[in-house]
Amino acid sequence: MNPLRWLELIILTTVLTILAVYFIPAESILGYLRSALAIIFVFIIPGNCLVNILFRKRNAIDIIEKIVLSVALSFGIVGITGLFLGLTAIGLNFTSITISLSSITLVLAIIAFILKNNDSKILKK
Repeated sequence: MNPLRWLELIILTTVLTILAVYFIPAESILGYLRSALAIIFVFIIPGNCLVNILFRKRNAIDIIEKIVLSVALSFGIVGITGLFLGLTAIGLNFTSITISLSSITLVLAIIAFILKNNDSKILKK
């Protein structure tokens, strides 16, 4: 996938998830969409960004390995984020976990995008 298209997809998913979680009530008919977006955002997206940083072209892995690593690394990222927020004065609440997980995901996505762009420029030479 094109690195720019991948970054756009990650940003779009993050923004849609934040909007859905804050503006769609859980009791509404769209509550299932809200839950699905939140599950994908928490359980897959942060780990996928980290997998894209760690395993680029020369260290390519299969799609099954990528999915399993994405889920496992997402659990680790979310767990460490929750532990960090619980031990700080910020506290562990809905807003703090949403903002911090979104920030971590976007930072990881931007790093992965930069590394993918550098790799594609090197391969073109």
